[in-house]
Amino acid sequence: MKSSLFWQNAVYASGITLLAMVSLLTSQIAKADGYSLILNGKSIHKEAPKKGSFNEKNWGLGLQYDYAIYKEHWQPYLTASIFKDSFEENSFYAGGGIMRRFSLNEIYEDLHFSAGLVGFVMTRKDHHDRRPFLGALPAFAFGTDKVAINISYVPKVEPKLIPLWFIQLKVAFGSFN
Repeated sequence: MKSSLFWQNAVYASGITLLAMVSLLTSQIAKADGYSLILNGKSIHKEAPKKGSFNEKNWGLGLQYDYAIYKEHWQPYLTASIFKDSFEENSFYAGGGIMRRFSLNEIYEDLHFSAGLVGFVMTRKDHHDRRPFLGALPAFAFGTDKVAINISYVPKVEPKLIPLWFIQLKVAFGSFN
């Protein structure tokens, strides 16, 4: 019975991620230049595990769609991704957020720093055997419209959770032309 529940949740989670990615690719209001490839790659845990070690190479792929800047500084976006988590298990998420963009043009043309929130639905093997859950995290980005580093901070919100920084490389599809 438990194995059946696992596969139902895994199929459900895969379906959510696939639906989010298809929605990103087929959105009627989307422009091709708003899409980016997300390369998941690194987590930095702020505490050591009780035994063993954490996987801090969180390889995976995803998509991000950035909407047009709203009211001069606000960047809404959608995102979906799959990656290897801290326990070497596949994790999936799909969601969206908004960031306040701060221009750093005086340092380098088109350079910016952004800070905001991302909300998501996620599945993880270590959270109720992949049952989807909702979350919201502080999010940051540093770079240009073509290439940027995305960073999320996962605080300690329950006793078993280890706080960490999660880092991604965002590369705009228009960068490949």
